[in-house]
Amino acid sequence: MLGRVSLLPKSVARRSISSRRHASTKTIRDALEEVIPAKQARLKQLKTEHGQTVIGDIKVEHVVGGMRGLKAMLWESSVLDPMEGIRFHGLSIPECQKVLPAAPGGKEIIAESMLWLLMTSKTPTEAETRQLSRELAERGELPEYVVQLIDSLPQSLHPMTQLGMGVAALNKESKFAAAYERGIKKTEYWTYTLEDSMNLLARLPALAARIYRNVYNPGKPIPGVNKDLDLVGNYVNMLGYGSNHDLTEYLRLYIALHGDHEGGNASAHTAHLVGSTLSDPYLAYSAALFALAGPLHGLANQEVLRWQLNMQKEIGDNVSHDDIKEFLWRTLQSGQVVPGYGHGVLRSPDPRFMALQKFCETRPELLKDPVIQLVKKTYDVAPGVLKEHGKTKNPYPNVDAASGCVLYHYGLTQFKYYTVIFGVSRALGCLTQLVWARALGLPIERPKSLSMDVIDTLVKSP
Repeated sequence: MLGRVSLLPKSVARRSISSRRHASTKTIRDALEEVIPAKQARLKQLKTEHGQTVIGDIKVEHVVGGMRGLKAMLWESSVLDPMEGIRFHGLSIPECQKVLPAAPGGKEIIAESMLWLLMTSKTPTEAETRQLSRELAERGELPEYVVQLIDSLPQSLHPMTQLGMGVAALNKESKFAAAYERGIKKTEYWTYTLEDSMNLLARLPALAARIYRNVYNPGKPIPGVNKDLDLVGNYVNMLGYGSNHDLTEYLRLYIALHGDHEGGNASAHTAHLVGSTLSDPYLAYSAALFALAGPLHGLANQEVLRWQLNMQKEIGDNVSHDDIKEFLWRTLQSGQVVPGYGHGVLRSPDPRFMALQKFCETRPELLKDPVIQLVKKTYDVAPGVLKEHGKTKNPYPNVDAASGCVLYHYGLTQFKYYTVIFGVSRALGCLTQLVWARALGLPIERPKSLSMDVIDTLVKSP
């Protein structure tokens, strides 16, 4: 296993790895060792040749408006275009769905194939994907002290708070923190960061499932990690829904699509910021989870479903587009926003929303669900209402407009838990970037702040 050989001398590690795998496959560490030198050289060239090149203007609205839209962060794994949406190393979501391996017997992208793409910029083979699934499963059991910690928490404590606490507690296991304390070369930082990241990714399903059990099904047995299942297959099994193939497929797609969404969103940026201090991946990602728990970020998916159910309760199942239009206007005129619509970057329908809609369209039982029908009809009406209202830069749906409704259909009805699933998925991108930040030697993040007096002086100066 990668976790047991990476700390050995390189020649020994190589012999140990090669003796246990076919020559036609490689581990994710092998793949990284191939691509990191080229990325390091490219970054060095950019700094040397273009370090002083101006690529944007800083305006007062950037300083006082949350730095929105300011181009000031390196993030290698994905780029978000306002009109076409997210691309992962140049691949759109439909392109990823064509080329990234699914689970045995499944059709949807799985977390392992997306992780490989994010981490290496390469499309994994079927064999590499299966090897990565096996490796993560072998790392997937929780340490006993984390089990005891989660079991000791009050049932009323929000699941996201519990998830953040559990991830932070895993810091005791940090290979990076231990290696840094004894003294290692900067060129080795990424290898220990990878070790921590792989262990954290592997353990997130067991941690998240235990939180679900403790909060919603106290005392119910939790299956152990099955070495023959992929990451999400194990997660769904430990949640208690392992026999539901459609829910498993949906969560595979959901987690892969939520895995990364460039670096400027609050959770990704938080992981990057905390990681830049050389905090280990457990501490960095626990901070990201607490950012994700905010109502303006990851908590939005539960707010969408609550709003949709309130609409259904008020106007019934057999609703017309005019009924929805009237409800939308009542929402807006009461001073509330329409949850699930608008985005900090996008100015078109979120491709992730469209992919989830397509998933629903292939399953007749989902198309018959009144809540999912309501989501589709709302999409028909809401952009026009929001354009007429005139106060929304992007009147189109984001992924939250659909994601929770499918979970609700399949029986996962506990709203407060939805962001935990988001937290399991977003680790793919955040932890990838932590590995690359250490591989590229990125510095501590330290922007310059200004007071209003200084801003006044600057804008008035000739």
